[in-house]
Amino acid sequence: MRATPPRGHSGSPAAGLLAAARVLVIAWTALLLAAAAQPAWAADPAFPALTGRVVDAANVLDPAARQKISDTLAAYEAKTTDQVVVATVPTLGDLTIEDYANRLYRHWALGTKDKNNGVLFVVAPNERKVRIEVGYGLEGALTDALSKVIITTAVAPRFKQGDFAGGVEAGVGAIVNILDGDAEEWQRRAPPPREQAQADEQFIHALIYIAVMLVIFWIVSRRGGGGGRGGSGMHRRTNGNWGPVILPPIGGGWGGGGGGFGGGGGFGGGGGFSGGGGSSGGGGASGDW
Repeated sequence: MRATPPRGHSGSPAAGLLAAARVLVIAWTALLLAAAAQPAWAADPAFPALTGRVVDAANVLDPAARQKISDTLAAYEAKTTDQVVVATVPTLGDLTIEDYANRLYRHWALGTKDKNNGVLFVVAPNERKVRIEVGYGLEGALTDALSKVIITTAVAPRFKQGDFAGGVEAGVGAIVNILDGDAEEWQRRAPPPREQAQADEQFIHALIYIAVMLVIFWIVSRRGGGGGRGGSGMHRRTNGNWGPVILPPIGGGWGGGGGGFGGGGGFGGGGGFSGGGGSSGGGGASGDW
């Protein structure tokens, strides 16, 4: 008669490994379910049409102010080909000001395709948010730090007083001056090193968070979950047996290189006003009041 082999008990190494494996499986499943339960990335809202250098969809600028700002931007564009556009919007929908500005910039395709030399100045008065979105080609001149200084020292104080025309005019004037090479005054207004170091630390934390989200998206996509929307805010790519991988770009919004959305022939071609095929990767700064 054969001897029955001893059964494992709760204290055996095999049982311990099995219990650990169960915990890992449960944790892994919970992670996948949590990631898959995330809502699909919001589709682009109904953006206003690009009708000129000042698109006052929120109706906060009087006709005289709109004309004055438009004339300033037209003269600067004729001189440099840099395309600066102002947009006031009644709502951001479900998007942050960063996402909205970047998507609108790419939808309008501001700047030229070869230079990416556009700037979008977005004001959302109902959410009390403002952003300067800078094209790739102008990030070296109109830096994130200078964009922030413009908002905090020239724009937001006027917006707090209800002076939208004055705030937009001051912001546009600062943008044009800096791009035209006169940035010394605004550099003096930049935050001291300690504040800048704190801003850099926040930026690093944001990058770490984005990296974690990318890993989760990749895991869910590889297993066929988390379908998301492929449209204009997202890039879907298939690579061999890896399956569809959703790759949200990194930056203040949804970035990318080259053309961007809503392509378009040159500035103002065909009797209207349009972008020139430029793109932005999320450079610039945001603020509120």
